[in-house]
Amino acid sequence: MRGQEPGRAAVATCKHCTQPGNPILAPSPCHSEPQGGAWAGLSLRAQKRGPRAWVLEMSSLLLWPLLLTLLTMEPSGAALVRVELRRAHLQQGIPNPLRAWAESTEPSRLGPPPKGDNPFLVPLSKFMNVQYFGEIGLGTPPQNFSVVFDTGSSNLWVPSKRCHFFSVPCWFHHRYDPKASSSFRPNGTKFAIQYGTGRLSGILSEDKLNIGGISNASVTFGEALWEPSLVFAFASFDGIFGLGFPTLAVDRVPPPLDVLVEQGLLEKPIFSFYLNRDFAGADGGELVLGGADPAHYIPPLTFVPVTVPAYWQIHMERVKVGTGLTLCAQGCAAIVDTGTSLITGPSEEIRALHRAIGGLPWLAGEHFILCSKIPTLPPVSFLLGGVWFNLTAQDYVIQISQGGFRFCLSGFHALDMPPPAGPLWILGDVFLGAYVAVFDRGSTSSGARVGLARARVPEAEPGGGGTAQAQFSD
Repeated sequence: MRGQEPGRAAVATCKHCTQPGNPILAPSPCHSEPQGGAWAGLSLRAQKRGPRAWVLEMSSLLLWPLLLTLLTMEPSGAALVRVELRRAHLQQGIPNPLRAWAESTEPSRLGPPPKGDNPFLVPLSKFMNVQYFGEIGLGTPPQNFSVVFDTGSSNLWVPSKRCHFFSVPCWFHHRYDPKASSSFRPNGTKFAIQYGTGRLSGILSEDKLNIGGISNASVTFGEALWEPSLVFAFASFDGIFGLGFPTLAVDRVPPPLDVLVEQGLLEKPIFSFYLNRDFAGADGGELVLGGADPAHYIPPLTFVPVTVPAYWQIHMERVKVGTGLTLCAQGCAAIVDTGTSLITGPSEEIRALHRAIGGLPWLAGEHFILCSKIPTLPPVSFLLGGVWFNLTAQDYVIQISQGGFRFCLSGFHALDMPPPAGPLWILGDVFLGAYVAVFDRGSTSSGARVGLARARVPEAEPGGGGTAQAQFSD
């Protein structure tokens, strides 16, 4: 649980009142009325001013409920926009030689935003093990695509019907057909994103975006004409929906979130992720645009300022394993990233962590753990914004069941980021499965921030026996 010293039992607390002025949650219901109330003031004024004044006062009083209703109603754009998430199939959760090859052939870095015509480098393997995807539509009528909602990039792209014949990944995914859309507008500007195994390239186009019930957003997106390597061919997603900052956007294309706000379809540049780690159920979780759903988490939210407004990068004070090993002892950078499936950190520190939890080396830098040891493993705790966020072994051990065989993998992975971007940690889906994250871009008067709160454990369906642990099954 959050907010406790690492290694100690925690008791969940709920606050029934939200803070006044919080742009993410509803206004606080905890208000008291002055003694005597409005009726007492009305009686006194009417006695002094006579019967006619009484009628006028009564009319004014009857208008108050209507006025208060109008004042407390949210604008039409303030409604939460919900996008259902689903999970990848089993093979996307198990390391394989193809994924290992992809990781070994790319540079391990997240560089600064590109300048000029330099393509933006995105580590390819960061998407290969992601388990959560959602659906969007492009065009009129909508052409549907499965996309990764990625906080580590800022562009929207999907495969194109016009992709090159030798771009094999196009054969296995949905492709955007501009001729099938009455709202298509050509742009023609070339774009490219450099991956470790090659350059994804194509052209920019303009069309209508459908997402979570929104259908009138005019967006500029990438039609991918060439996708590098066979790795994309085996991905469970069609494209990428970037939720990063504008500074990361290739060709300075406005990110989709900015477009929704600018066109009045979303009131605030805020979104949140709830990832359901109960793999026994059908619900994969939810992306909420415009705010956060309190039903997804246990209050309160702890907000941490964004230190680098490109990635969702924050300052992490410390990491502890049980009551012994301390990592990130002098403080370090951490990126909250929905496009990364595991929790990554500097190789030296991850090695020490695996020694502490009994992780044994396996394929592609992964570590397996004896499943029987899970009940005795120590918690791993992250100090963020002065609050401890604890992960139990049920949170950070990925349990895989296939063909009657069960084995367990560590949710931690070594990844070295050289300066100036690194060293840093990445808090991916293993962390976000335990904690709801609210991404608030802020405004001219307030900076960007990330809010975190313990995710609510979904109730098990009758006869389902589901738990909130990270678990795969065939």
